[in-house]
Amino acid sequence: MKGVLIEKTGGTDILQYRTDLPVPTPKEGEVLVKNTYIGINYIDTYFRTGLYTSPKPEILGKEAAGNIISLGPGVLGFSENDRVVWMGASGYAEYTAAPAARTMKIPNAISSPDACAALLQGLTALTLVEEAHKVNKDDWVLVLAASGGVGGWLCQILRAKGAHTIATVGSQQKVQVAKDAGAEVVLVEDEAGDEGVKTVVMEKTGGEGVRAVFDGVGKKTFDRSLEVVARKGTVVSFGNASGAVEPFSISRLAAKNVKVVRPTLYNYIYTREELEQYTNELFRLMTQEKFAVRIYETYPLEDVARAHNDLEGRKTMGKLLMTP
Repeated sequence: MKGVLIEKTGGTDILQYRTDLPVPTPKEGEVLVKNTYIGINYIDTYFRTGLYTSPKPEILGKEAAGNIISLGPGVLGFSENDRVVWMGASGYAEYTAAPAARTMKIPNAISSPDACAALLQGLTALTLVEEAHKVNKDDWVLVLAASGGVGGWLCQILRAKGAHTIATVGSQQKVQVAKDAGAEVVLVEDEAGDEGVKTVVMEKTGGEGVRAVFDGVGKKTFDRSLEVVARKGTVVSFGNASGAVEPFSISRLAAKNVKVVRPTLYNYIYTREELEQYTNELFRLMTQEKFAVRIYETYPLEDVARAHNDLEGRKTMGKLLMTP
């Protein structure tokens, strides 16, 4: 089968597009899916570079949409030919033995590319605003990298909640994207700088700071996030686009009784009940509330290196997909 294999960590040159990989056999609790759309997420670059460790050789990829080809032992609730979207591992491939417990049927009203584009990033955003920090109506919040996948979902969800969003983006070309998603104020990082962001936050919040910062950038912005968050507010550090946050003294939080959380999606959807609850809500937002699914580009699987370069080069706005 077609797939992308890595045997060591490094740059995009280590991504091996292969056509001779074996089709996996589903084990107990797994379904064999013929992937039609494959999701690319920033976390994939962490496993490629070695920021996050994982056994090698490895097929990257955490999600895809497709059709079930066969069922492993003990799988209930699914049938062959079901159109599904799943989260797991080894997604950069023509076929994946996906965990049934992390697989959801796609409603007829949602296309396969939209389901794939929405699942991991949409669920991340939903759980961040419901569990990492519960956002309420009229709260002021700061969203970093707001034109990206998770950032765009955050802006849409926050607008629906009646919150006020200050957003940062990487270039002028991305400003309107963040505004269309729901941000009220949008700043270009390199133009505003740390002082500009802090000034706008304090002006909009009457000097109090934002109730929450949703920071997927990491090392470069973490100190600023602590500065602009309000007393008793929360810094939600959920990504490492600029590198991992360095260790810091916990006593720094005492100045404003600030909370810092470093969540991962999977601990919010650990049970099947939790996964179904949040996925059904995501699908409802897509079908009934008409939330937009922004797909930046759909790449052929053999162009995986270009896709990673585009993502890491901050060229993209929205979700990156691949087709085998």
